[in-house]
Amino acid sequence: MRIASWSWGGRPHVGLVSADGRELTPLAAPRPERGAFELVRSLAHGDPLPPASGPRLPLAAVTLRAPLRPRRNLFCIGRNYHAHAEELAQSVFRDVVAPSQERERWPIVFSKVPETVVGPHDPVRLPGSAVSEQVDYECELAVVIGRGGSHIPRSRAIDHVFGYTIVNDVSARDVQTRHQQWLLGKSLDTFCPMGPWIVTADELDGTDTRIRGWVNGELRQDAKTRDMIFDIPAQIEALSRGITLYPGDIIATGSPAGVGMGFSPPKWLRHGDVVRAEVDGLGAIENRFEERAAGAAAR
Repeated sequence: MRIASWSWGGRPHVGLVSADGRELTPLAAPRPERGAFELVRSLAHGDPLPPASGPRLPLAAVTLRAPLRPRRNLFCIGRNYHAHAEELAQSVFRDVVAPSQERERWPIVFSKVPETVVGPHDPVRLPGSAVSEQVDYECELAVVIGRGGSHIPRSRAIDHVFGYTIVNDVSARDVQTRHQQWLLGKSLDTFCPMGPWIVTADELDGTDTRIRGWVNGELRQDAKTRDMIFDIPAQIEALSRGITLYPGDIIATGSPAGVGMGFSPPKWLRHGDVVRAEVDGLGAIENRFEERAAGAAAR
């Protein structure tokens, strides 16, 4: 099952995506302005799928929105692909991510505020040189939690996965180093494109799929999720140690190698650049990076 959120006729809708990805069926889901959040909660509690609330629509006739608006910060995993860990070890983050016995036992975890989330084809706003001159991309598979819980053992972790989506963990690298932590540099407005929809766990094996990322048509990132240092069950086990996970929580599972910071010289994003993130079995998101017009009002 694929669940999408979209705007049509000036109103938000939530519903199902057809098998060929060309049509959408709206559902009588509660609070569609939050995307599929309430629907995920309802289905995780064992409620039946709501009935259709209208006729099928062609995908081309609607504007896709982020499939889900999380209720709290996204959980994000850093340094989680072997090749990406190597490129980070040559960067300004070398002291934070350099391998050690303790770091090999536990994942690096940070977060992004929920207001960063935008749709799969929405523009991403460059904040301007006064804020950041080092905006970077990170194409990632994201987990959507279904059944909540705490102290979830690795052996049962996949049972708590509702499905998967794609995120671009956009990052302001100079803001990260300036503040010596990652929250602000990861949480600038529009810094988390998400979509195009949620694919449920019964239709996609997130532990063994392919992630690719392009910038202006140039393939930069290409990896399999089986190359993760901490696989998805290990991430859920670590995150739920003393923290209750809830239906609709999002886990960004880490970025493969090939980020802009990893090049010499670095390849930071500029006005007009287009980043495409694709996950096999899930689809793709594509976002243009744009400078904010002078005097433009905040969203």
